[in-house]
Amino acid sequence: METPINETNTTPLAFENRIDLAELQESVFNIKKQLQKVIVGQKDMMDLLLVSLLANGHVLIEGVPGVAKTITAKLLSRTINVAFSRIQFTPDLMPSDFEFKKGPIFSSMILIDEINRAPAKTQAALFEVMEEKQVTMDGTTYKMEEPFIVLATQNPIEQEGTYRLPEAQLDRFLFKIIVDYPTADEELEIIMREQALENTTKASKIETVITGSKIIEFRGLVNQIKIEENLLKYIANIVVNTRSNSFLYLGASPRASIAILSASKAFAAIEGRDFVTPEDIKRATIPVLQHRVIVTPEREMEGLTSKQIIEQIIEAVEIPR
Repeated sequence: METPINETNTTPLAFENRIDLAELQESVFNIKKQLQKVIVGQKDMMDLLLVSLLANGHVLIEGVPGVAKTITAKLLSRTINVAFSRIQFTPDLMPSDFEFKKGPIFSSMILIDEINRAPAKTQAALFEVMEEKQVTMDGTTYKMEEPFIVLATQNPIEQEGTYRLPEAQLDRFLFKIIVDYPTADEELEIIMREQALENTTKASKIETVITGSKIIEFRGLVNQIKIEENLLKYIANIVVNTRSNSFLYLGASPRASIAILSASKAFAAIEGRDFVTPEDIKRATIPVLQHRVIVTPEREMEGLTSKQIIEQIIEAVEIPR
């Protein structure tokens, strides 16, 4: 068995935990190892997807076509022994196509491709399932199988034939992951790996390393991660500052505070710690907040992004000592 390491320090962890996180760390290490057989770069996306699994949250993945959004989600599902469905959202997709029949929504891991292409009624039906984790049909309620997670992709460039997700629905996603283009070296590596595939497929290289029941068990461990009261205040101060920032038209809701808390605990667990640090909170804050706040039109015209404003807020809020 390969010894999991703290990726920040690249040295074995030496402190004693109240909680045994060795198996969780090893599983995360092995899942990433499988994904890295195919996916070049995109370390942040992999980390955030794994944190979302452990923190029991859904994810919105945004990026231009061809930057490995869909393939990463599909390959992640192959590393976990759970039911998987892919739903291609289109303008003519209706709620009855997946909600009122035992169709593709009845899986543990759902990949929604181009979520902003379906009309508002269909989006609303999906978000109800995401929030309630159940579907009601003819008065009978059907629970979703745990672990239940939705990974949704969207293209930020193409606007024709798309339906913008309302803020209340965006708030249901734990993270918004923005996927950038690869570097020149990564681009070359992608081409070389594609050439080396020959008659094999990318998916055939990926092995299952964990069960759904283990994910549920690990979530229980993450819930036990300690966080000091001064760090809870730190989270609250960051979120409250989004509501008074003059560059933001809309600040984050209390759901954002809870999301930062959950994600911070998962980051700590992956690092092999049973306690949260300010660094864990910082790592969680941008992907949790960037889809939950709205930049004022004036600042948006100046080219400011929600990420840049959140970074300024983090810098301005005093770190607990």
